[in-house]
Amino acid sequence: MTAAGLALICDCDGVLIDSEAVAAAMLVRELEARWPDADVEPVVMPLLGLRIERVLDGTASQLGRTLAPADIAAIRGAVEQAAMQAPTVAGIEDALAQIALTKACASNSYRPYVESVLARTGLDRFFGERLFCADAVAKPKPAPDVYLAAASGLGTTPERCLVVEDSVTGATAATAAGMTVLGFIGGGHASATQIEALRAAGAQHVFDDMRQLPALAAQWTSRVAVGSH
Repeated sequence: MTAAGLALICDCDGVLIDSEAVAAAMLVRELEARWPDADVEPVVMPLLGLRIERVLDGTASQLGRTLAPADIAAIRGAVEQAAMQAPTVAGIEDALAQIALTKACASNSYRPYVESVLARTGLDRFFGERLFCADAVAKPKPAPDVYLAAASGLGTTPERCLVVEDSVTGATAATAAGMTVLGFIGGGHASATQIEALRAAGAQHVFDDMRQLPALAAQWTSRVAVGSH
């Protein structure tokens, strides 16, 4: 592994692919079609970053509604289909090209979806088979399982991993795994409240432009290299 076993691990949706706003809009649309009298959006937005099933369960529970298994499957399909068409996060390709660390993706989405969007956008060239997804671990984010699986799969330790996350769910997971977390708020779904929420979840720095990522990664690499001597 390059840079003495150090790794950059990126979340997929909201960090690599600017899909969270698209996915959220589709989620809201699908639920409003089923519950036309409910105020869905304020309930859905704070739950973003969780698995779709957990977002739906939490939303239904808060609104006193229910969803049949067929509805849940249909909504998940519609959301993933919409997210498939989302563009990459502005500047991510150039940023990844400048960073000389082993790169992996750790996502709360299922692997076939992650493989598909990375292949469609060409970002797969940075990650290869180093994809760690919710369908391969016991518990999805905010549990640390997917990040611990990534460290193990990369043959390194959590403290030698730098993570980029856009959600409280993801930042909580990476922090619990013992990794350094950068919070990214430059996606289409970003909001001012996200800054403090990400810091509270463990993000050591919050930034809004992927052009800043190479310098942030270099600073972290220097600190870890000094600490390991």
